[in-house]
This record gives sequence, structure tokens and C-alpha cells, in this order.
Amino acid sequence: MSQEILDNTGKGLASWSFPPVHPEGRKFAVIAATITLGFALLGWSLLAWPMAGITLWVLAFFRDPARVTPIDDRFIIAPADGMVTLIQQVPPPVEMGDIDALGSEPLYRLSIFMSVFDVHINRAPIGGTVRRVVYISGKFLNADLDKASDENERQHIMIERSDGQRIGFTQIAGLVARRIVPFVKEGDFVAVGQRVGLIRFGSRVDVYLPAGTLPQVVKGQRIVAGETVLAVIGDSPLREGVAH
Repeated sequence: MSQEILDNTGKGLASWSFPPVHPEGRKFAVIAATITLGFALLGWSLLAWPMAGITLWVLAFFRDPARVTPIDDRFIIAPADGMVTLIQQVPPPVEMGDIDALGSEPLYRLSIFMSVFDVHINRAPIGGTVRRVVYISGKFLNADLDKASDENERQHIMIERSDGQRIGFTQIAGLVARRIVPFVKEGDFVAVGQRVGLIRFGSRVDVYLPAGTLPQVVKGQRIVAGETVLAVIGDSPLREGVAH
């Protein structure tokens, strides 16, 4: 289904299949499987069975399912799977660039927390040219904490469309995550929903919405990278949700 166009009138072919494992994770799966095999050959079943479970978890963690991204110039698409844990108005990070990049006035920031059970491939919220990729070393606090945005190891990415619209988002390492892996660099052109990186073993992604734009999602909602519409540029109606 890669690069195939599907629409709401029935165009295109869709079928379910097991998601592939991203190449970044294959080496970890091989290591875990080798240890499992070694324990099994030695007859250490009490260790082999837990390692077999760990091997399956590693394969699941690095799964890279296909996603169908809605195409509309007004849409800002979710860059990460997980739960919306924070929605706040804050000034954009200074590392995103000068005052002309995202401005200095507070913007709505959506924080998406990825547990160790979520897909960890991150995707571009809009299509355009990657203008900024800034890595900052830091702490490994719980990614669910507000201060993780300013204190944890993180990587800022800003994408600019041909019409000048810019969206910035930040990959943040968490308590367990210890590595941010970029797939893009400054100057690259990316399509909306394209894979741009991953964070290993639990983490968070912050997205900064343009001025005058409110989220289309609510706090506590689970979202899907490359598919969920986070916001519609210039649209600011109040959205409410009920927890069941």
C-alpha cells in the first residue's frame, strides 16, 4: 500500500498484514534472539522463556506499520502515536531559530506521550523543507513531566512549506528512552506523514501549533502518527471530550 492513493469513495486497495520491523530494531531483535537460543541450548529454560518474551517485545516495539495520511493543506497531522497528556500555551523553544521562525508569542503546545507499547516511528506533521534539526543533550526525566520539554535530551525539528507556513516539533527522550534516531537532516524535503525519526523505548513528542490554531484533539485522547488530524490551521473551535 506504499504511496498508493486511497479515498473516501472507495478508491484503492486495502488489506491487513503484519507490520514490518524497522531496520533500526532488527539488530536488537537478533541480539535478543541469539541470547534466547543460547539459553535454550544450555537447557536454561527458566531464562530462555523470559528472553523469548523479550525478543517478541523488541520486534513489536520496532514495528513500522503502514499509515494512510489524510491530505489537506490545512491539516497538521500527528507526528507520534500515544496519548495527549499536556495542552499548554508556551513560548516556542529558542533553538527552533530566530524570532522569524515560530515567533516569540506563546503557542499551543501538544505533548504526546509514547509508552513502551506504542509505535515509536515519528512522522512529519506537514510536508515541506526541513529548516532546523537541533539536538540538545540533557537529562532523562519521566517524559510525562512538564519540565521534560526543557531539561531532557531532545531534538527540535522545524518544517517549512512552500507557502511559508512553519511547524515545529520536538522529540524528547524519557526515563527509559536513551537514544533519538533522526532520519532527516536540514535541507531535506519531506512529505506529510513521512517517517522522520524514532525514539527508543518510551518517550514524548511536543508539537507547536501556529498562532490562531486550536487543537482538534483533547487531553487524554489517544492518537495515531501519520493519520490523526491534530489541528486545522487557522481553526480554533472549542473541542470537548468525555472519558469513558
